[in-house]
Amino acid sequence: MNYKTWERLFNCLGIFLVVFVLIFLFSITLKLFIDGFHRIFDFKFYTSYPSRFPNEAGILSSWVGTLYVMAGAIFWSIFLGVPAGIYLEEFGAKGKIAKIIEANITNLSAVPSIVYGLLALGIFVYRFNFGESILTAGLTLGLLMLPVIVVATRESLRRIPRAIREGAYALGATNYELVFHHLLPYSVGGILTGVIIAISRAIGETAPLLTIGALTFIAFLPPPPWEDFIGMLKSPFTVLPIQIFNWVSRPQEAFHKNAAAGGFILLVLCLLLNSASYYLRYKVRTKYHW
Repeated sequence: MNYKTWERLFNCLGIFLVVFVLIFLFSITLKLFIDGFHRIFDFKFYTSYPSRFPNEAGILSSWVGTLYVMAGAIFWSIFLGVPAGIYLEEFGAKGKIAKIIEANITNLSAVPSIVYGLLALGIFVYRFNFGESILTAGLTLGLLMLPVIVVATRESLRRIPRAIREGAYALGATNYELVFHHLLPYSVGGILTGVIIAISRAIGETAPLLTIGALTFIAFLPPPPWEDFIGMLKSPFTVLPIQIFNWVSRPQEAFHKNAAAGGFILLVLCLLLNSASYYLRYKVRTKYHW
């Protein structure tokens, strides 16, 4: 077979695999929607706390906890990951130590999430005495997201055409001005892509949060951040994946329907977060196009 034949076969295989994955994802989503249909469109399901009675149980504390924890995780991962990626790519040395650090960061992306939970339990819970709180959960998932964002930041900076660097240096720009006035604005789209991938991984995690003491049953909300920010950070928490896990482990069929509804809502929440990131990436790329 010649080159064009292999190319057509490869294209057909790629299309088949993409369609297969989409059908699989659609089937799961449809199954969750059908099983949890009555609870998905029940307003009380979103405004009620968990209960031992399945028809009265809701996800208020878990979806609020998910938003708080993910907000903290996104903040910490971007706050630490983007500067680390910029330093390693543009300011750090390029010797053997830098290569070792780069290899370790890449390997951290494949570390099981339970390891991050054990690390957070030993450092944030026991060493720093943050307790089983929203702050600890945000830091834990932030660490989980960190390697992906560091790698995405470095790859985005590498993709900037060399002509932009040479033009900035020709006009007398310093290395600092080159990075923050030219390279970083053009690479924001790629960085946001890494953030999207990291959010998609972190939002469904249960193992590290169970390790640091997330509650499976909680019947109160943390205080709003504009009223008591420190109190909010120190509050106990639960998240949607843990609430779903709790319902699935129960024998009653009604709790399984609640779990299906919660799973569908978790997918929608993940879609909304990703859509917001995609929108920001689109706006940035249309502003700084090259």
